[in-house]
Amino acid sequence: MLLAAVLALAGLCGVVVVVGLTLSAPKPAVIGPPPPELPTARSVNIPSGSGTALQGWWIPGRPGSGAAILMHGVGANRLQHVRRARLLADRGIAVLLFDFQAHGESPGRRITYGKLEGLDAAAVVAFTRDHAPGERVAAVGVSLGGAAALLGPAPLAVDALVLESVYSTIDAALDNRLRVALGPVVGGVAVPVLGPLFRLLLPPILGVQPVDLRPVDRIGAVPVPVLVASGAADAYTTAAETQALSARVRSAGELWLVPGAGHEDLQRFDPAGYERVVLGFLDRNLRQTE
Repeated sequence: MLLAAVLALAGLCGVVVVVGLTLSAPKPAVIGPPPPELPTARSVNIPSGSGTALQGWWIPGRPGSGAAILMHGVGANRLQHVRRARLLADRGIAVLLFDFQAHGESPGRRITYGKLEGLDAAAVVAFTRDHAPGERVAAVGVSLGGAAALLGPAPLAVDALVLESVYSTIDAALDNRLRVALGPVVGGVAVPVLGPLFRLLLPPILGVQPVDLRPVDRIGAVPVPVLVASGAADAYTTAAETQALSARVRSAGELWLVPGAGHEDLQRFDPAGYERVVLGFLDRNLRQTE
C-alpha cells in the first residue's frame, strides 16, 4: 500500500514536471520586418537585465501626444499588439512593441511568468524615455505583460499603467488553469492535490519562488493612475481576482470588467468599448495641453 502511494506520488510529480517544463518552454517565432499596417515602424534591439536582447518595433509619435509600451501575453509576441499599435499611432502616440525574453525573436531559456520579464519591462521603459524625451509614457500589459509591469525590482517609471487580464497570484493562476483543463468535477478533486505540487516544483523548474509571482502584492506600490481590465467571464483570471487587484490600487484607479468576455483580446472582443475606456484613459494621462 505504501509502495503504491509512493509510486503514485512519483508519477504525479513527473506529470507536474513535464507540464511545467512545457508551459515554461520558450516560444520562439520568426516575425520579420514591421507589417504594412505600421508603415513608420522601425526595428529596434534593446538590451535587458534579463540577459537577453529584446527585439521590437518603434513607432515615433507627434510631440505632446505621449508614448505607449505594448506588452504581450504568455506564449505570444509583438504581433499580438499590431491592432492596438495602429490605433495608438493614428492618435499620434509613439509606440513600442517588443518580444519578451523567451518569446518571438528575443532569446531566453525559460518563461518565468513575470520575474525575468519584469527586468525586460524596466529595459523597454528606459528605451522609451530615451527615444521620446519629455513625453508622458504609459505601459499596456496583457496577461504576462501586465504581471511583468508589476513584478520588476521597482515600480515602472511610467505615468500611467493599463493591466489587462492579469493574474493576481501564481497560486490562483495555476489552480484556475487546472480547473479549466480538467473540468469542474475532476478539477474539484484534483486541484487540491496538483496545485500544491505545482507550487512545490515551481522553484526548480523556473528558478522563481511563488511568493515572487504575486502581482496583487505589488500593485499598491504603483504611484501613477492604473486601469485594471478583464473579461467578466474569464475563467483564467476571474472577475473576483481582477476586482481584488483593482482594490489594491492606491493611486487613481479605474476598473473595466467587459461583459461576456473571457481570457481573450479585449480590444478585438469589444472595439468600441476598448476605444472608449482604454484609449480614453491613455488620452487623459498622456496628452500634454498647453
